[in-house]
Amino acid sequence: MPALAPVFRPNGPLPGDVHVTALGPESGPPVVFVHGSTSWGDDPAYGFAAQRPLAGRFRLLLMDRRGYGGSPDAGDRFPGDYLADADDVAELLGAGAHLIGHSYGAVGAMIAAARRPEAVRSLTLVEPGSYQAAADHPAVAEALHANRAAYADLPDLTPEEWLKAAAGSTGMPQPGTGDRRLRAAGTALRERVCWEAGLPLPVLRAAAFPKLVVSGTWEDAPGPYRERGGVPLMACARVTAKRIGARHEQVPGSAHYPHVEAPERLNALLTAFWSGD
Repeated sequence: MPALAPVFRPNGPLPGDVHVTALGPESGPPVVFVHGSTSWGDDPAYGFAAQRPLAGRFRLLLMDRRGYGGSPDAGDRFPGDYLADADDVAELLGAGAHLIGHSYGAVGAMIAAARRPEAVRSLTLVEPGSYQAAADHPAVAEALHANRAAYADLPDLTPEEWLKAAAGSTGMPQPGTGDRRLRAAGTALRERVCWEAGLPLPVLRAAAFPKLVVSGTWEDAPGPYRERGGVPLMACARVTAKRIGARHEQVPGSAHYPHVEAPERLNALLTAFWSGD
């Protein structure tokens, strides 16, 4: 296995380091996973716990973003946002790894991949929050306008209120409100929004590594959630794929969380992609 950079500390952080859950044989091809908001690497509700079966063939490195899971809180030195994620991911790639990011985490993954394309074996974006890659698409432009208006009048929410509102809009069961979940929600409320992130599309398009963008089909999602969230996110996925030269796949039976809602289908897709099939 290629050597990993010093930022990697399996299953426990040192000051200033991100936490990584390592699964699978050390000799397996390494894969760095970057989760989205209100989650952490091996979180069963929104994270990558359902990808554990892939550890039979691959070395899974499930990173906890700063302020989430077992990683240190974000602070002045390590601000919690997609740029900090990109710094951490770029180091975790070591001498070479596959890279996969979901939602907010996909934005940091894109920036890291552009910084170190020589260390990326492949890039997979799952339901990426890459709005600026598709800002000229009508559905995405409308969503950006709505997001900006909503955030301009956003009331002060507690982490508990944020979790309840998020679960109510998606129709997914509300996860528990333990300390780890509340901390994740608090971080999500504070971090810089990913839908305003500038993205290095030309660099990613020119990169030689294989690229895959995955989205849900959203057919079973509640109507308002699909219209306000699903339609622009599916457009983001399609347009991002086209603009970085990626293959686009949709996972039936899933909305914003294909890795949770349809894990067997996604795992089969990832296995084939990482194996070059």
